[in-house]
Amino acid sequence: MFCEKAIEIIRELHRMGDGQLPAFNEDGIRQVLEEMKALYEQNQSDVNEAKSEGKSELIPTIKFRHCCLLRNQRCIAAYLYDRLLRIRALRWEYGSVLPTNIRFHMCAEELEWFNQYKKSLATFMRSLGGEEGLDITQDMKPPKSLYIEVRCLKDHGEFEIDDGTIILLKKNSQHFLPRWKCEQLIRQGVLEHIMS
Repeated sequence: MFCEKAIEIIRELHRMGDGQLPAFNEDGIRQVLEEMKALYEQNQSDVNEAKSEGKSELIPTIKFRHCCLLRNQRCIAAYLYDRLLRIRALRWEYGSVLPTNIRFHMCAEELEWFNQYKKSLATFMRSLGGEEGLDITQDMKPPKSLYIEVRCLKDHGEFEIDDGTIILLKKNSQHFLPRWKCEQLIRQGVLEHIMS
């Protein structure tokens, strides 16, 4: 039946919770576009036949196919827009470097869009707050304390804090660091916040 594949890709996206990004359904999109092309070609031939031979009984069929075309178009636009909103939210959650398992689920155009969004956000943040700019992705929730205790989950190498102190982040090492310097690494899975 008409529009079934378009509705299926919307349902597939809806089944995934917020913050999750399913693999890009390129096959589903291609099938919907092929259906749209077939509907359009059928409509074109029926419109030409209705005009040349005056067959008015074809008009309801033409209108029905046109409504199916519009519905498929809206479904594809909704699918792509919802994915972009999820990708934008992932930038705020994970920072400028996405985990590979998430990048794996994105198509090339989405990766390009993510990189452009990342650059635009970085340009905006540099324009705020003087010379260094202002990182608006930090402190998504108001901090209870300025310093937190963290445990390193994997070897990361040297990490410099504001006073010039260099800390070696080795697996299973624990540190007492400024919250705002750690949040990005916590989101990337390098550090974990130790709750006491």
